Amino acid sequence: MKQVCLSFDIEDWFQVENLREVFPLESWDNAELRVERNTRQILDILDEKKIKSTFFVLGWIAERVPGLVKEIVSRGHEVASHGYNHQLNYNLDSGRLREDLERSKNLLEDITGVEVIGYRAPTFSITDEVMTVLIELGYKYDSSLNDFPLHDRYGKLSGEKSNRPFLHSSGIVEIPMPLVSIFNKRIPISGGGYFRLLPFGVFRNLIMRFLKENDVYVFYMHPWEIDDEQPRVKHIKLTNTVRQYTALAKTERRLRTLVDEIKKRNNCTFVSLREELASYVQQNRTIDIE
Repeated sequence: MKQVCLSFDIEDWFQVENLREVFPLESWDNAELRVERNTRQILDILDEKKIKSTFFVLGWIAERVPGLVKEIVSRGHEVASHGYNHQLNYNLDSGRLREDLERSKNLLEDITGVEVIGYRAPTFSITDEVMTVLIELGYKYDSSLNDFPLHDRYGKLSGEKSNRPFLHSSGIVEIPMPLVSIFNKRIPISGGGYFRLLPFGVFRNLIMRFLKENDVYVFYMHPWEIDDEQPRVKHIKLTNTVRQYTALAKTERRLRTLVDEIKKRNNCTFVSLREELASYVQQNRTIDIE
């Protein structure tokens, strides 16, 4: 059975790297919070489709809207960590990195009463050092490796590069973002901006091709990507404008359609990343997640 993992990175529209020059960290408390409404819209879709998924929640958000985090859990989904301040990990020194990873984990566990075992790095800024700190703090899996060399912000891991879950040398299980090869180029089909920028038919066909060859597909999105009414920020780079605002009005419909098309495949089931980790451990007997 093929495993399809829908995941959502819970951050608000002003916290992304695309807008960092306009919205530095110290300005966030003055920005309009839109994350609750948008996240509940996603939760409603998942309820309608009878799907359980993983929500990587930013600590900064959890601290301000803890009720939303509790609701995610009460509606049957996994809460995992997206760090606290949405800073690129490779720009942090060792002390600040550990503080960010530990603070977010402790905060989410205090709110939900459930152990947090998963992590996704902001903007996929994963490094080997991050993996080592994760294992020391009690995390069990990471889902941050997006091995697309043409993106200017993504991090890297040494050793194995795979479309399948694998055990990193740190002891953390990595559940990577999927890529497909086209004309000898590896292209991301993981969601996010790629889901909005590529024609939907092309994106869908690439996923179906991927599922023919692989057993695990991971998809990600942000709540702000279904929010066409979010404030439009002017005077930013054209590339950031394209990344931030393309096809926002179409994203919710595309998500619903994609789920329906995957459901038509009899050999696919939707699972959380926590459940995918359990499947990996059962098959490989590599770590204890209890």
